Amino acid sequence: MGGGYLIWFWLRDRGSFWVAVVGGAILVLYGIVATLQPANFGRVYAAYGGFFIVRAILWG
Repeated sequence: MGGGYLIWFWLRDRGSFWVAVVGGAILVLYGIVATLQPANFGRVYAAYGGFFIVRAILWG
């Protein structure tokens, strides 16, 4: 969430280029960490994704 926020902040407020770089790095690291988890992590990740989608729908 932090990486996405930093990218959004950079785009919206014309922030420093380094804000975008840090946000992008956080998003890339988040993706890498997910691939290093055990094989059964897919179920946990899918449940997390479903929870995130439900929260977004309720918020909207």
